[in-house]
Amino acid sequence: MAFLDNSGDIILDAVLTDLGRERLSRGDGSFKIEKFALGDDEIDYNLYDKNHNSGSAYYAIEVLQTPVLEAFTNNGASVRSKLISIGRTNLLYLPVLALAQSNQGGENLFSGSNSYVVAVDENTQGNGNSVGTNALKMNEPGVFYGASGFANDKFPITIDQGLNTAQISNKEPLSSFLVETTYMLEMDNRFGDIIDPVGNAANVAFVDDDNIATYVLNQTTNKNFFQSIVNTNDTSAISGPRGTRLIFKVRSSTNLSTSDYSFDRLGGTTTMPGPNDNVVSNVKFIDSNVRVTGMTTGYRLDIPLRFVKSPS
Repeated sequence: MAFLDNSGDIILDAVLTDLGRERLSRGDGSFKIEKFALGDDEIDYNLYDKNHNSGSAYYAIEVLQTPVLEAFTNNGASVRSKLISIGRTNLLYLPVLALAQSNQGGENLFSGSNSYVVAVDENTQGNGNSVGTNALKMNEPGVFYGASGFANDKFPITIDQGLNTAQISNKEPLSSFLVETTYMLEMDNRFGDIIDPVGNAANVAFVDDDNIATYVLNQTTNKNFFQSIVNTNDTSAISGPRGTRLIFKVRSSTNLSTSDYSFDRLGGTTTMPGPNDNVVSNVKFIDSNVRVTGMTTGYRLDIPLRFVKSPS
């Protein structure tokens, strides 16, 4: 929804998203608004000018005069930059989500595509030893066995949460009200799903009209997706006080493994390294991402994915 200023009157423009309308249409009385989020997507804070010639009253004048966007019904376009309320006024830093790289306990992004690579079928990933005419080199950093999921013994995608600053010792505990204990993951349901490091699929909370599946992972009920990084002897992507570590893998969908339709319609072709220093040509790919959002702070991290399929 949005606030619109119309000739001096403040008007509340509220619309339901596609998912909200779908739930309302059930007509069974179960539709209740229990939570809401505020955002400032349209605001450019670079417009704040503390050197304005007219004085401090005008520092934020351009920010305040920024036109407010009308409400969006599209789920993917609404409230991308969420606001949070924190009662304390003595905080110098807010927590972030940091993608851990290989020297910090996780996998590097695959250098050839600057993304995590997910092999979608056995022909692409080989039998574990990369045996096959057009199998890819599976021991590359950031390349995952998407067809079998848990067969790859490499590290999963690893995300650390906390205060990423060296000005506060990592021996200091992160304030409990800043620790993320629940994460929301979103990815295209047509391409794959989220699994834990040993191959168990996460439960899908819902799938919207754009085929985006939402997963809600809680530290208590989804223990396999979490690791402790409070111990300062553990390597971490976070320099200061630490919260939680989220770990997961991506498994390819049956649709991608058994059909080329989505690749031909939404993707392209590329070359990738094979197991014996050979090059595999005409590898089909689709670029996508998985979005991770901390439910406490609203901090969001987009992780690039590339689903790949070798020629038969």
